[in-house]
Parts: sequence; structure tokens; C-alpha cells
Amino acid sequence: MATINSKKVLLVMDIQREMMKHVSDPATLLGNISAAIAGARAADIPVVYVVLGFRAGYPEMSMANKMAGLTQSGGMFTPQHVDAAIHEAVTPQPSDVIVTKKRYSAFAGSDLEMVLRAMRAEELIITGISTSGVVLSTVREAGDKDFAQIVLSDGCADGDEEVHQILLTKILPKQANIVTTKEWLSTLTA
Repeated sequence: MATINSKKVLLVMDIQREMMKHVSDPATLLGNISAAIAGARAADIPVVYVVLGFRAGYPEMSMANKMAGLTQSGGMFTPQHVDAAIHEAVTPQPSDVIVTKKRYSAFAGSDLEMVLRAMRAEELIITGISTSGVVLSTVREAGDKDFAQIVLSDGCADGDEEVHQILLTKILPKQANIVTTKEWLSTLTA
């Protein structure tokens, strides 16, 4: 279990096999996230994995939701679907927490807020796929919940590089500090 007096928490969001199919340079992204995870663990910062997941038959998803058609094809993001698993390059350890969400935001349909409050988290370190999906939605909601935030710019990716850059330079800085993984890691050893 995470340290009770933790103030920072690293969120590793939607780093699932299926999501990696939409990343142009998965090796670099996974390397950056792996480095962030190793640095967090060395500094006793809890690591919380957030995954997209649904029950068989998708009872949580209305067909009115545009995301429904995308996720329901081929049983994606159900326990039986092999590509719903967290990518093996960033495998959780037994002490890590795994939270299952139902929409874009890591808070939607999950117990993430309860977990973060129990950890006494004040600052979230954000990584994830995609920048225009889980990262944007989570940063917005976490900001409304009064969490300080850092987005690791090279620990996020999007299928559209232009959108990724616009979000990192114009939108997300309104609610989060944007730094590279290397910059963030240097603050842990300073």
C-alpha cells in the first residue's frame, strides 16, 4: 500500500495494449513512462494505474455515446480482450493501485477520487494516452477538485501530433505545469 502521508501521486493512464496502436513512437513513450514510474517508486511516490474497462455486453455504455461504437467493436476493453491489459513495459507491482474508469476522465465511473483522498494526495503527476482524451479530461476534472498537477509532456501521446502540441502549449498549462519526464525526475533528487 502507498505511504499514508503521500502528497504526490503518479497517474499512469490508459497505457493499455489497444491504446499503444495509436501512438507513433510507442518505445519512446513507454521508456519515458517507465522512467517516471521508477523515479516515483524510488521517491516513495505512489503509482496509480487507470485503465478503461467495461463488463461484457457494455451495460455501462449508452449507444447514444459516440465512444460506444468505437469500444464495443470486437469486445474491446472487456476483461476477455487481450489488448485491454496494461502494457507489459509498465507492468504494475503488487503495491500499485489499479483503477478502472468508464469514460475519458480517470474520475468517470471510478473510485479514483476516493483512492487519492485516502492517500492524502495534493499533487497529481499525469501521464497517459491520449492527450486529447484521458489527459485533457482528467486534468480538467482534477483541477475542479483542487488538485495541483504536473503533466509530463513526453509521458503523453495522441494520435494527432498537432492536437497534442496545442493541448500541451495552450490548453493544459491553464491548470497544470507542463514539464518533461527528465525535468520532473530532477526535482525528485534535488
